[in-house]
Amino acid sequence: MADIQIPEIKERIEIPNIKTGATADYKCYPASEAHMTKLGFPSKLVDNWKEKLIEKMAELLKKYRSLQVYLDICVKCGSCTDKCHYYLGTADPNNMPVARQELMRKIYRKYFTPTGKLLGKLVNAEELTEDTLKEWYTYFHQCSQCRRCSVFCPYGIDTAEISMAARELMDAIGMGQKYSNEIIAKVEETGNNLGIPGPALRSTLDFLEEDVKDTTGVDVKFPMDVVGAEVLLIAPSADFFSTPHVESLVGYAKVFHQAGISWTVSSYASEFANFGIFIGNYSHMQKIASRIREQALALKVKRIVVGECGHAWRVGYSFWNTLIGPFDFLDPKYPAPQHICELSYDLINRGALKLDKSANDEFTVTFHDSCNVARASRMGKKPGGQFEIPRALIKATCNKFVDMAEHTIKERTFCCGGGGGLLTDELMELRVKGAMPRVQALKEVIDSHNVNFLALICAICKAQFSKVLPYYKMPMEMVGGVHQLISKAIVLGAKE
Repeated sequence: MADIQIPEIKERIEIPNIKTGATADYKCYPASEAHMTKLGFPSKLVDNWKEKLIEKMAELLKKYRSLQVYLDICVKCGSCTDKCHYYLGTADPNNMPVARQELMRKIYRKYFTPTGKLLGKLVNAEELTEDTLKEWYTYFHQCSQCRRCSVFCPYGIDTAEISMAARELMDAIGMGQKYSNEIIAKVEETGNNLGIPGPALRSTLDFLEEDVKDTTGVDVKFPMDVVGAEVLLIAPSADFFSTPHVESLVGYAKVFHQAGISWTVSSYASEFANFGIFIGNYSHMQKIASRIREQALALKVKRIVVGECGHAWRVGYSFWNTLIGPFDFLDPKYPAPQHICELSYDLINRGALKLDKSANDEFTVTFHDSCNVARASRMGKKPGGQFEIPRALIKATCNKFVDMAEHTIKERTFCCGGGGGLLTDELMELRVKGAMPRVQALKEVIDSHNVNFLALICAICKAQFSKVLPYYKMPMEMVGGVHQLISKAIVLGAKE
């Protein structure tokens, strides 16, 4: 902690003076040769990497029309420059979204546009060099793909897609990142990001059954691999083993129990997270998601309900239908997939759950809109449901709720600073600095309303804030899930 320069939290967020190269030394660990090979990538940097990268770039430009559009249409208007949490926290100009994009755009111009080929540096077109490749590896792994810059871009340029493409290009020449690629290899092999074998998962669920019985006196079951259950629950693996995530898993179980809904998790496909999106690789996104479809069919369920995970909800909501659909074997009365917040919200509105709000009176709660939920998905039947449904659940379970400043929430929410495959220890200083804008807004409501609980519906956000808030003298215990609050408030037992 002493080695990290912690940004000062002021009364308002200030646009920093530029510090060129401020984060040039922040490097991700490279992926091992074993993991690269397992994922079908070259084990190390190929000898003809320059030719291979340009060849792969031509393939992506043809495959993804949006990528070429985004590379062509930027006019450098500056609307995005101060919107990135990493630029605000580090002052490195390459963390301005437009500058990060330019790292790829100058190569695109040189090899794929007539003016770039003819005029070169006069139109900011440059040859692909080893230095350029090093910049790519550094700064495209300092983008959490949160898409906040896209909200403010008058042309709708999506920096996340450019970062995803850059990572796909680097993987293709043998230059992968350890954190994301190792996790993808684990989930494809074992069915979850942590590499948890089935017996260990069953042991954890047995423990949770005993714990809930001891604390409530009620037999709330945590079933696994049950054929014919109504619901297949797919949760982030952190929900099974980490604090505070596991408290939300307990909340899911209590909701199913009290509503009389039979459910199961799968030892083969317990994981909701999908790091394939972080490296821009739809083949791996599909491979990870396919396990879920296979188990939904094998277990003969009627619904797929997913837990509190931000990027995974984006993948499920936006991509599952084309990646692993159609879902014509599920009950058409329900969304496919259905978010656990949607399910709980529907049950509460129908009076199927009884809640005691006073059980959470120790908390004054605020809510963090996770990026991929806020800017790349929906919930419910109305636009904006991804904002309103989680807040409605909090208000149904708590007497004291307050939102953070309007310009820092909903579609304009600030990233936690750990998303996009950056939740790795070697980037801790970047994560701490990237969290600064959200921490500043959080501190405002702590000071003005005595907020002491930060509610979340994202596993990465929970893990990130639990780690970085102590750097800002805020307790990690204030971090928790929306279904953690439901778990405390729900009244179990016979219905009146």
